[in-house]
Amino acid sequence: MSRRALVDVVASLIGSVLVLAALIIIWAARLTIHAAIYVSELGATGMPTAKAFELSLLLIVAGGSLIAFAGKDIRSRLRILAAWTPAVSLWIASGFFLVASQVTCTAGCPLPYGPSFDWQDVTHITCATLAFVAACWGMLQTSFALDHRMLARFSLTMAIAVGVIAGIGGLCSITRIQVAFGSVLELVATTLAIAWVIVLGVSIIAAKVRAQRPVMSSSSRLASPTST
Repeated sequence: MSRRALVDVVASLIGSVLVLAALIIIWAARLTIHAAIYVSELGATGMPTAKAFELSLLLIVAGGSLIAFAGKDIRSRLRILAAWTPAVSLWIASGFFLVASQVTCTAGCPLPYGPSFDWQDVTHITCATLAFVAACWGMLQTSFALDHRMLARFSLTMAIAVGVIAGIGGLCSITRIQVAFGSVLELVATTLAIAWVIVLGVSIIAAKVRAQRPVMSSSSRLASPTST
């Protein structure tokens, strides 16, 4: 295996483990709260899960950045999606998640309008939303990736699922209708989005290993003595 491929494999492996750890932490924290809350509320001011939530976002930032580095060669075959690579979208999402991890919402994570307006909530909700949008755009880009058929199909499914589920959950939050149902949808959408990042990392590892097989096979044939 070439040095570059090895670096990408190691980066993707570490990144996948970090993101998986983040998903486990989010679910472990959520299961300690016996109430209908949105994921961001886990990190709200005064919540006992605030530190765990911050750690999970930082793990996503680190892991997502490493996976983006390893998958920087993945490109979309559609011109409208090829202005930048999925790796850039993942880096952008990681950047917004980094801000969201440090600027959490206030208690209850109220929507920042009217009497409940607060710049802290504006910053967190805006960054969290933009991070989700960037991640979904990366999924859509990967849906039309060159030479990654299975990953492309999976990414298209995830892009549609996350977009629809998160959208309905967001509407529930905005309208304050079926808030409990909306909180469940947001947790599902978050889980699917994080799972996509993990699958992306694993797919990159598999692709790098497969790409080295012909090279290794050729090297073995050249090294073996010819029969007379």
